[in-house]
Amino acid sequence: MATASVYVAPSIQHPRAARTSVVASWVLQIPVAALFAFAGFHKLTGDPAMVQLFDAIGIGQWFRYVTGALELGGAVGLLVPAVAPAAAVGLIGVMTGAILTHLFILHNSPAIPLALLTALVAIAWLRRATLARWAGAR
Repeated sequence: MATASVYVAPSIQHPRAARTSVVASWVLQIPVAALFAFAGFHKLTGDPAMVQLFDAIGIGQWFRYVTGALELGGAVGLLVPAVAPAAAVGLIGVMTGAILTHLFILHNSPAIPLALLTALVAIAWLRRATLARWAGAR
């Protein structure tokens, strides 16, 4: 006899596991948000290194502003519990683009974006109960 598996959010299944997930996500979210705020601020304020980097990318400086705004907005979002999972998922897209840019356009190491991507995936996974609730709310 086959049984259907049903996803049960950790907060429903094990309150202690849910609390551990929340604490672990905050331990990641705060420093990751700080790094994105720092990077976004430098892009938006025209730091010469960022201007040079986006010149090398070759799309135009407007892309620096878009990227900086996404990073700064994502940093704020990571610090707001109601939208932190969505911010993490959005920034996963930004970091995927950064990794591809480092590999195929800049031809240098994507170590930093890869580390940030890993942290963002961990945040999204730790906040998966919220993401599952959103997915079920359709």
